[in-house]
Amino acid sequence: MAATAWTSTELADWMRPQLARVEAALEQWVGAGAPASLAEPMRYAVLDGGKRLRPLLVLAAARAAGSVGAPAWLDDAALRAACGVELIHAYSLVHDDMPCMDNDVLRRGKPTVHVRFGEAGALLAGDALQAQAFELIAPLDGTAVAVPAQVQARLVALLARGAGARGMAGGQAIDLASVGRRLGEAQLREMHRLKTGALLQASVEMGAACAGELSAVATDGLRAFGAAIGLAFQVVDDVLDVTADSATLGKTAGKDAAADKPTYVALLGLDGARAEADRLLAQALAALDASGLADTAALAALAHMVVARDR
Repeated sequence: MAATAWTSTELADWMRPQLARVEAALEQWVGAGAPASLAEPMRYAVLDGGKRLRPLLVLAAARAAGSVGAPAWLDDAALRAACGVELIHAYSLVHDDMPCMDNDVLRRGKPTVHVRFGEAGALLAGDALQAQAFELIAPLDGTAVAVPAQVQARLVALLARGAGARGMAGGQAIDLASVGRRLGEAQLREMHRLKTGALLQASVEMGAACAGELSAVATDGLRAFGAAIGLAFQVVDDVLDVTADSATLGKTAGKDAAADKPTYVALLGLDGARAEADRLLAQALAALDASGLADTAALAALAHMVVARDR
């Protein structure tokens, strides 16, 4: 039986309070205690923008994994993990947009952080956001005292792997080294599995980890779901880069082609890339079925949203 997804209305009804919780927590936490000259670009990079897909995946996976016998600390752990992964995502965008990498001037419909605050300000803001992500998940001030230490450690490890050399940073290194080269499908898949997919997969795995120990079947199913939807997100991004305008995207459209970067559209054509996104969606939903978890409707609905999005 195929994984059942909520309708768009049901998804919106679930997302609304979840996003409100995430936004309130980010508003409270981001840049707290930092010098004003650092807190301002940190908050500029995170607040008032973004789809918050990664936090939603954390919260939806925590819901699925904790649907039976959820521990009392599940909500706190999941909220901290959701905000932590969003700070890692935000820091990566700050650094990716800088002149030494993608040299972009528009992000989330406003000037990029280095344009607004200078390159040094952007570099430091990214560094601080990366560090704060881990501080939120495993704070020293005792505010997450109810979350078992082994769960905090697991969350830190999953986030570090998704963001580091075997994840997002490694994928970005391959991306920068591949400009002007034609990659085969296996090479392109590996680059995007790391650059974009690893952090999305980590979001799902972190949500599941918030519920404590799961069966191997459930863990493998959620991991496979995260991998498929992470890659689907990048395929759709490649499609939107050539089909949407900058105002809709909130970032510079057509920049991948202009920079001669390898993309799924360049490799498979527009129709082929769209078909690949649909194939990955089916793969993700099959993985949810294989997990054996009962309450996966939110994850299934988010997967549909990822593939159907227009920005």
